[in-house]
Amino acid sequence: MHSYRTHTCGALRREHAGQDVRLAGWVHRKRDHGNLLFVDLRDMYGITQCVVDVSSPIFKQLEGLRPETVISVIGKVVPRSAETTNDKLPTGAVELIVSAVAVLGDAAVLPMQVAGDQEYSEEMRLTYRFLDLRREKVRENMLLRSKVIASIRRRMWDAGFVEFQTPILTASSPEGARDFLVPSRLHPGKFYALPQAPQQFKQLLMTSGFDRYFQIAACFRDEDSRADRSPGEFYQLDFEMAFVTQDDVFNTIAPVLSGVFKEFAKGRPVTEAPFPRIAYDDAMLKYGSDKPDLRNPLLITDVTEAFRGSNFGLFAKNIEKGAIVRAIPGPKSADQPRSWFDKLNEWARGEGAGGLGYIQYKDGEARGPIAKNLDADRVAQIKAATGVQDGDSVFFVCDAKNKAAKFAGSVRTKICDELNLLDKDQFKFCWIVDFPMYERNEDTGQIEFSHNPFSMPQGELDALLNKDPLEIKAYQYDIVCNGVELSSGAIRNHRPEIMYKAFEIAGYTKEDVENRFGGMLNAFKYGAPPHGGSAPGIDRIVMLLADEPNIREVTLFPMNGKAEDLLMQAPNTVSAKQLRELHIKLDLPKEAKETPKPATAG
Repeated sequence: MHSYRTHTCGALRREHAGQDVRLAGWVHRKRDHGNLLFVDLRDMYGITQCVVDVSSPIFKQLEGLRPETVISVIGKVVPRSAETTNDKLPTGAVELIVSAVAVLGDAAVLPMQVAGDQEYSEEMRLTYRFLDLRREKVRENMLLRSKVIASIRRRMWDAGFVEFQTPILTASSPEGARDFLVPSRLHPGKFYALPQAPQQFKQLLMTSGFDRYFQIAACFRDEDSRADRSPGEFYQLDFEMAFVTQDDVFNTIAPVLSGVFKEFAKGRPVTEAPFPRIAYDDAMLKYGSDKPDLRNPLLITDVTEAFRGSNFGLFAKNIEKGAIVRAIPGPKSADQPRSWFDKLNEWARGEGAGGLGYIQYKDGEARGPIAKNLDADRVAQIKAATGVQDGDSVFFVCDAKNKAAKFAGSVRTKICDELNLLDKDQFKFCWIVDFPMYERNEDTGQIEFSHNPFSMPQGELDALLNKDPLEIKAYQYDIVCNGVELSSGAIRNHRPEIMYKAFEIAGYTKEDVENRFGGMLNAFKYGAPPHGGSAPGIDRIVMLLADEPNIREVTLFPMNGKAEDLLMQAPNTVSAKQLRELHIKLDLPKEAKETPKPATAG
């Protein structure tokens, strides 16, 4: 018999009855029924009920064990009676009559319970993450993550991709977020950077003749935490393809993502490939977002002309100054009480807007303050443009174009939630395409890249030379699922002469480009194929499949919102010796000097 176990705690079934077996695991729960002691023994695979009679010499030993003590038990498998069978457990048709027990690892008094569904603070959970990971829901999320990654790998291999690992220590580059820097001991005053993404390396792989590359890539960005973004590191399905158009990228990766989601969706509907495509301008108009949740059926409409020159002076005056008006329908909401509309108005003010105007179409009439100041033709024009019916309402946002689009998107989400219109329990994918190549910085007036500086402009060099930069679109695209951006991607700018001009428009000199991207640019001068790719986020994929609202729930050892690892106590101070080796002197802010953390290295 094996030293620790012959079976896992999830393996025993009725056909094992009569066998002598050994199990090992953690004491999950104990139930003392007087003459009988029941111990639920747990490992990664499941739970088995173990039983010992009060007359047994090991009764007292088992009775005295704390929860989460690690033990090995020997016993005989016996079938449970029909009335005691537990249909909720795969092992629920049998139990183990224990004849011997060995303690493999004692457990101290627990700071948090593993058994049960009790809620604990994030600080408690992350400080004792090793205990938190033993809890069923958290454990299942981590196993789901492993299975999703395995499925992605199989599908990428089947699609002809090869897996490579790109460097972790690299050079700093402007990816749009702050780098994590690593000081060099051998080169005083110089720093490596942890990669924000393997962007340049994967493009270099294409110039090296590798046709289809992928990896499950670790990426590092010194960003603030959000529900869908880790503050330090994250993982993505990084891939790149040579000799491809945008359509080729879409046709290759959409079946991979659709297939993965179908595999783990537990019967929930998933958008079939090919995914619908929505132009960026249309997304901002109809959904008020470049990552629209298509489960929300509401569509935004531009109704600026219905208010231009109207008697509703507030909107009419703002339109003359360049504002636009967006309308958001509220199906079957016209009968809502006045307090419901007032509540939405207060919400809008809390979001920084002046309020939320509306029209109620009820009993063949248009009601509300706005309707009283519009003639019948304009009211009818709005009704026709938005497609609302009698019994519906329409809400209005009036502001500068970008602000109006963004707030209209927030109103669309709010109205959907208030009216319970979200079509849940499905996964709706789409591509957002035709992103602007450039945008104007509202503070400086400078022309800047709007998305990815390595993207190929539509129209290539001719567009850069002859078009208004703000009218140039790029071969850039996002993969969006249920309102979550899974990835940005692009057909890359692989022609040096086009790259120089694209960066020149954004204010970079030729020397700037060569200093920042010299390695990749030099490679392009020796023959680079057209190429493109993307990088769907692993963490976000698993978060959606696990139906979790926060990305930390699908991360093994996450940091908290302050980018702290409470379990390993990172970040922390280091010794003076280490600082000398790295030629670093600290110039700490006053508050950091007053509350230093203990050094972890000597």
